[in-house]
Amino acid sequence: MSDHYAKVKIQLEQMKSLGEDAKKEGVDTEGQVPVCSPPASVSPDPPSITIAGRDASNTSITCKHRGKSRSKLGKDDKNSCGKHTTDVSVVSAQIGKNLNRLGHERILHIKGTGKILQGKSETNGNYVTIHPSKNIQETRREDGFKVARKRRPVTVDTSKAKTSLEALKISIKQLKWKEFPLGRRAACDIYWHGVSFHDNENIISGQVNKFPGMIEMLRKINLSRAVRTMQELFPEEYDFYPRSWILPEECQQFSTQIRMVKENDATVNPTFIVKPDGGSQGDGIYLIRDPSDLKLMVGSQAKQAVVQEYIQKPLLIDKLKFDIRLYVLLKSLEPLEIYIAKEGLTRFCTEPYQEPSQKNLSHVFMHLTNYSLNVHSGNFVHSDSQSTGSKRTLSSVLYRLAAKGVDIKKVWSDIIALVIKTSIAVVPELRVYYQADIPPGKPGPTCFQILGFDILLMKNLKPVLLEVNSNPSMRIEHEQEVAPGVFEYVPSPVDEEVKVGVIRDTLRLMDPSHRKPSISQQRAGGLEHGEEVPVEAEIQERGLDEGALPSLCLKQVYPKYTKQFNYLRLVERIAALFIRFLGVKGNMRLGPTAFRTFIRTCKLSNSNFSMASVDILYIDITRRWAGTMPDSREAGMGLQAFVEAFFYLAGRRFKSLTLREQVVSLLELCEAQLESQSGVEERRSVSCSRAMPRAIKTQTLGLTNPQLNSPAPLRRASSQDHRLHQRLKPRTLRANVEN
Repeated sequence: MSDHYAKVKIQLEQMKSLGEDAKKEGVDTEGQVPVCSPPASVSPDPPSITIAGRDASNTSITCKHRGKSRSKLGKDDKNSCGKHTTDVSVVSAQIGKNLNRLGHERILHIKGTGKILQGKSETNGNYVTIHPSKNIQETRREDGFKVARKRRPVTVDTSKAKTSLEALKISIKQLKWKEFPLGRRAACDIYWHGVSFHDNENIISGQVNKFPGMIEMLRKINLSRAVRTMQELFPEEYDFYPRSWILPEECQQFSTQIRMVKENDATVNPTFIVKPDGGSQGDGIYLIRDPSDLKLMVGSQAKQAVVQEYIQKPLLIDKLKFDIRLYVLLKSLEPLEIYIAKEGLTRFCTEPYQEPSQKNLSHVFMHLTNYSLNVHSGNFVHSDSQSTGSKRTLSSVLYRLAAKGVDIKKVWSDIIALVIKTSIAVVPELRVYYQADIPPGKPGPTCFQILGFDILLMKNLKPVLLEVNSNPSMRIEHEQEVAPGVFEYVPSPVDEEVKVGVIRDTLRLMDPSHRKPSISQQRAGGLEHGEEVPVEAEIQERGLDEGALPSLCLKQVYPKYTKQFNYLRLVERIAALFIRFLGVKGNMRLGPTAFRTFIRTCKLSNSNFSMASVDILYIDITRRWAGTMPDSREAGMGLQAFVEAFFYLAGRRFKSLTLREQVVSLLELCEAQLESQSGVEERRSVSCSRAMPRAIKTQTLGLTNPQLNSPAPLRRASSQDHRLHQRLKPRTLRANVEN
C-alpha cells in the first residue's frame, strides 16, 4: 500500500468520524465530505462546492484558503476561490480520484458555474470544511428551488379529452407542461378523460380527472335519493333541494299528495318540473300542474324520471330568469378536499319571465335556463362583454346585486354551504364505487373531478340546487350562424375567461410535484382550525416562479370548514361499515351471509330480534330495492338499501330518540364493538405468537423452508397455526369471543 493511499484512507476515516458526529448533532450527513478543520485565517465569502454522486445527496461544502497555493492550475481548472486563485480543483480532483479508487463515484460542481472539475493534481495548502447546519439548510433550499425550476415537465394524456380539449391545450401551454394528444405507451402524470373514469382502460398510475361511479351517482334519481337521505337526518340543513318524487315507483304517492294539497286549499295550484333521469342539456324536461299530465311511458318501457316542485319566484335581472353554473373541484375523497371556483357563469333565459300558468307552461325560453336550449332562440345575445348578453360572468351579476344593496357575502356563504352539504351527500356512495375499481392495496391511479353545480337564486336570495353535472361543458367556443344556414364555431371570451382558469388551476393543484398533507395529519385534526391545505398556499407562493401565472381561481372550502360541517358526515360512517363487511374486493353489494356477519359482529341480535328476523329484514329490503333498479345486474344489498336497514335497526334499538340520535347511537355502538373485536383479535395473535414453538414460528415465516413461497405449503402452514392456536388458546377467551 503506497503512502499516498494510506493518507487518503486516513482522510476518509476522518471524514466518516466527522459525519457520524454531525449525525449525532441532528445534521443529515449523507454524501458530505468533511475533512480537517480550517485555520484561523480564511478567505471571505468562499463559494460553495456541491458534491453529487451515486450514493450522495447534493450537499454544500466550503472551500477555504490558507496562504498562497504553490501548485499550478491545470489548463481546464480556471475557477477561483474568493479573490485568490486557490487550486480548489486540485483538492476536488484528488478527493474524487481517491474516492473512485475506493469504489465510490463522485462528480464535483462549483456552485454557479455548472462546470465539472476533473483532473490529476496535488496540493498542500487547502482545506475543505462543512458549512454550519444553518448554511446547509439554506443552501439546500436554494438548490431545491433550482431543481424545481428545472424539473421535467408534467405529462398530460389528452387523447380522450373531447369537448374540453381546446381549454385544456391552452392550460397546458400556460403551465409549460407536455401534452400527449395521441397518448403514449409510457405512463403519464395526468390522464384527462372526456366522459368517464373508464374512457382509458388499464391505467395503473398517475391521476385521472374522473372518479369511478360519478356519472351514476349524479344521475337525477340517485342524487335525489342521496339528498333525501340527508333530509331525513338533517331536514333544516338540506332544505335547499326542492321536494322530489321518483318516477315511476312513486307516481301513486305523488298523485295522492298533490290531490290532498288541493283538497285542503283550493287556491293552491303548484307547478312541477319533470326531468328525465339520464337527460342532459334540457332534453326531455317539461312542466306540469296536474299529475295526470305525467308522461310515464316511452314505448313499452316505463320512463325513469324525477318530478320536483318548480320554483315560482326566482330572482330576476332585466326581467329575465337566470341560473348560476359554478365549477367545483373534488380533489380527493380520502381526505375529503373540495375547492370552489371564485368565478362562474350565469345563463339567462331569452324571454321575460312570468309565473307559470296553463298558457305558458310550454314556453321553454321563459322557464328553462339551459344554454343548449336558449342558444336556439332568436333573442339569444352573444356578447364579448362579461356583464351583458345571455351568458355572463358570476362576478358581474354579483357586482350588480351589490350595487342594489344585496349582502353578497351572505349569498356567497350560503352557496358554499350548499356545495359542501351536497358533496357530503354523494361522497358515501362514491367511496363504494372507488373501492370497487381501485381496492386498497391494488395499483391504480388517484382521481379528481370538476363538477358543474347548477344553482338558482330565489327572490329572497336563498340558493336552490337544481342539479349537479358530472361532465360540465368546458367548451370555449359557441356555434354561430355566419350566413343563412351556415354555422361555425367562434370563440367565446366569457367561456374562455372562466373555463381556462378552472382547468389550469385544477392542473396546478394536481401537480404531482407539490407536497400533499398526509392522511394521518388530516385525521389527527391538523386542519381543523380553519387552516387551508398547505398545497394551495405553496402554489400561491410559487405563482411568480411558474411564469407569472395569476393567483389560484379555486378556493378551498373543505377541510377548511371542517368544524362547521363535519357533524353531517353520518352516512359516510355507515358506508365505512358497509365497505368493511363487503368482504370480496371489487364487490358493491352485501350478500346475506355478510349481512348476518355484520349483525353478529356488532351484536345487534337478541331475544327480541333473532337471526331469523335478520334474514327476513334482508330479504324484504333487498327485494324492494331490486324492484327500483331493474337494470341492476348484481344481486344483494347495495349501500342505499343498507342505509335503510341501518335506520330500521337504529329505530328498533333506540325507540325514544329522534332519527338522528338513533343513528348516532347505533353507529357508536357498532364502532365500539368493532374496535373491541379488533383488540381481542390482536391479543389472540400476540398470545398465539408467544405460545408457538420456535421451530413452527420459523417455518411459518418461511425462513427455513423455501418451498413455502408456493400457495399449498402456505395453506398447510396456516392451518397448522390455526389448529395450534385453538389448542393453546385459553378457554375463557374462546368463550368470550364466540358469545
